[in-house]
Amino acid sequence: MQIKTLPNNLSAYKKSLLFKEAVHAFLHEKGFLEIELPVLSPELIPESYLEVFKTEFIYNDKKQSLYLTPSPELFLKRLLTRGIGDCYSIGKSFRNSDPPSPLHSFEFTMFELYKMHASYMDIANLVLEMLQFVNKKLNGKESDKINYNGVSVSLKKWEKIRVAEAFLRYAQIKEAQLFDHKKFLKAAREKGYKVEGSTYEDVFSQLYVQEVEPHLGMNGFPTLIYDYPTEFAALAKLNEDRKTAQRFEFYIAGVELGDCYSELTDWKEQEKRFEEEDNKRKQGGRIAHPIDKGFIQALQYGLEPCAGIAIGFDRLAAIFANVKTIEETKLITIS
Repeated sequence: MQIKTLPNNLSAYKKSLLFKEAVHAFLHEKGFLEIELPVLSPELIPESYLEVFKTEFIYNDKKQSLYLTPSPELFLKRLLTRGIGDCYSIGKSFRNSDPPSPLHSFEFTMFELYKMHASYMDIANLVLEMLQFVNKKLNGKESDKINYNGVSVSLKKWEKIRVAEAFLRYAQIKEAQLFDHKKFLKAAREKGYKVEGSTYEDVFSQLYVQEVEPHLGMNGFPTLIYDYPTEFAALAKLNEDRKTAQRFEFYIAGVELGDCYSELTDWKEQEKRFEEEDNKRKQGGRIAHPIDKGFIQALQYGLEPCAGIAIGFDRLAAIFANVKTIEETKLITIS
C-alpha cells in the first residue's frame, strides 16, 4: 500500500499565497490596475547584461521567431503611453544562462509596477508602505519587524545610502575615483582585482557584489541604495549632475529585491541607449533578436512622467516565508 504524504514545504507555499493576496489587496486599495500580459514576443528591449530564450512558432510553411520575455516592461510601457494610468503585473519572466542560485531561477515571477507623475523616491515611499501593509497582514497588526535567515529587520523606515557613499564606506573607494574610469580601475587593481581585459562596468559589478552588497539590508532596516553611475542608468532619467541616474535598488538581509527608475521619457536618448545595448549584445555573442522599435514609437507618441519598479516576487515571498530558497515557496519546480 502506497503512503501519500504532503510536500514538506506546504506551509511556506501557503504563506507565499497569503503574501501574494496581501500585495494585490494593497495595490487595489491604492487604485492600481492589474494587467495580464503575454510571455512571448517577436521583439525585445536590448539588454546586454542578460541572455534570452528563443523559440519558434510553426504553422504549415509559416515560421516566426519568438522570445520569452525577460520582463513585462515592454508591454506595460506601451500601455502607459496610451493612458492606462497606475498599473502593475505579476507574472512569469525568463532569463537564460544565469548562474544557478537558491534565490534565482531561469523561470521566475516578476512583479512590475508603474505610477504616473511620480519619481523614484515616490516609489520608495510606496514600496515601504506596501512592505508594512503585507507584514501586518501576515504577522499581526502590531508587527513592524520581519526575521529572515537569522537577521531581524524593522520595516519602520529605509536605511538610505547613495552608491557613492556605499563604495566609500564599504570598499574605501572615493567618489572622485568612482566616477573616473581610470582612477576607479587603478583603485580596483590596487585592491587585488583583475582589471586587464575588463570594462569599468565589469569591475564595478565585481566590487559591488564582493564588498558592498553583503552589507545591504543588514543594519536593522531594509536598505535603499540609490543614484547609480550613468553607466548603469538603463532606462532611468539622469540626475542634474549628469554623473548619476535616478535609480535605486532595495535589500533585506543582504538579498537584492527590487530595481526602480524614474523612467526615461526622451525617445531620442532611449533609441541611442538601445543601439548601444544592442551593440554590446552582439559583441558579447548574445542571442540576436529584433529591437522593439514599437517601444520607441510609443515613446514618440508620448510617455508622461512616471516611475516604475521591478521586484523579484519569488524572492520577496521567500523573505516573508522565512525560507532560504525560492524553490521552497513552490510545490512543483523544473529546475
